[in-house]
Formats: sequence, C-alpha cells, structure tokens
Amino acid sequence: MEAADALEQRAENSRVTGAAASGDTVQSIARPKTAKQGKKKNKKARAFWLKQLHTWHWVSAAVSLAAMFLFSVTGITLNHAASIGAEPVVTKSEGKLPAALLARLHATGDATDPLPADVAKAVAGAVPLNPAGRAADWSAEDEVYIAMPGPGRDAWVSIDRATGEVAAEVTDRGWISYLNDLHKGRNTGDAWFWFIDLFAAACVLFTLTGLLLLQLHARHRPMTWPLVILSLIAPLLLALLFIH
Repeated sequence: MEAADALEQRAENSRVTGAAASGDTVQSIARPKTAKQGKKKNKKARAFWLKQLHTWHWVSAAVSLAAMFLFSVTGITLNHAASIGAEPVVTKSEGKLPAALLARLHATGDATDPLPADVAKAVAGAVPLNPAGRAADWSAEDEVYIAMPGPGRDAWVSIDRATGEVAAEVTDRGWISYLNDLHKGRNTGDAWFWFIDLFAAACVLFTLTGLLLLQLHARHRPMTWPLVILSLIAPLLLALLFIH
C-alpha cells in the first residue's frame, strides 16, 4: 500500500510540474507576441504619417513651384534694383470727346466717382487706355483726372471739361519692373492679392511638412538639426549685428 501511495504521489507531482511548465511556456510565448504587435502598430502609424507628409509636401511644392521660382528671382532683382538699369518708355496720346458728351462731364455726384459708362467708352476710343470703372478725380473745375497705375507702369488720363480734349500718358518701366511689382503686389488688383495669400499658405504647408519629415528622418541623418538651427541663427545674427 505504501508503495502504491508513493507512486500515486509522484504521478500527481509530475502533472503539477508539467502544468506549471506549460503555463510558463505560454506566458513566455505571449509576451514576445504582444511586444511584436506593439512594434507592428508603431510601424504602421509611422508609415501612415510618413505617407501623408510626403503627399502634402509634394502637392504643396507642385502647386507653388512656378510662383516660388518667380518670387526667388524677383527677390534677387529687387535686392539689386539700383544696379539694374531700365530706361522708361513714355507714350503720349491725345483725342477729343464728342460734343454731346460734354454735359456728362459736369453732372457728378461724388469727387471720386468713375466716369459715366458712355464717356469712358468714348475715352477708350480716343486714346489707348480704358478708364472704365476707375476712380476719377472730379475735384478740379476744369478737368477730370484718372490715375491708372499698373505693375511696371504709370498711366493717367486727363479730360478737359470745357472742350472735351483728352490727354493720356503711359510710362512703361520694362519687364523687370513689371515682375518686381508682382513680387510686391503693387498696383496688381484683387485677384493677384488673393493669389499671393494662397501661394503663401502653400509655402507654409510646404515648410511645415518639410520640418516634420526632417524630424522623422533625423535619427538616420545626424546633420539634420544642426543645419536647421543654422538656418534660424544665421539670419538672426545678421539682423542683430549688421542692421542698425
């Protein structure tokens, strides 16, 4: 009996030991599996954001490429404007309004009202400038004056209220001046005003996505942050040391 009890006890101990060993094995397998799943999720998240950043980076670069090139070139031409010679070309022209329209030059409400539509049409037929919709200066008793500046040029039209004689002058300062004025948004109108805003927003997006891409790749590119810091410090030092 004692021998049988001993054998039974040994068998029970073996089962307990086997179960414990089996549990340890399951736990040791489960732990690495959980760690692998966490790493896999991190890789997926990183790949997702990397793809998004690359997409927005190249899209913003593509839509702003031509304007970025224009503004870069005109940045140089503006910086060296004194060294770039340009001879303005002045063109003068004259004409006369029909006598039937002279009365329209005296009937005005506000000192900056545009010319009446029929008068503006007649002026455009007499000289190579169309003053339609432009603010006119009615303050003088003997003439109506319309300033018509544009990018790279100055222009004006003057109408004698008594005789209907029209005088016009255009001063063209050339293509470089034209592009420089586009850069500055000088006398370019509302459409170009909004274009500059949209272009600037695209450049901001391009810069921010570029910064985030630098952060994602910085671990493998040790010179990333020193160069970024240099890009910040260099203009700051120049401004502090040399601009007074």
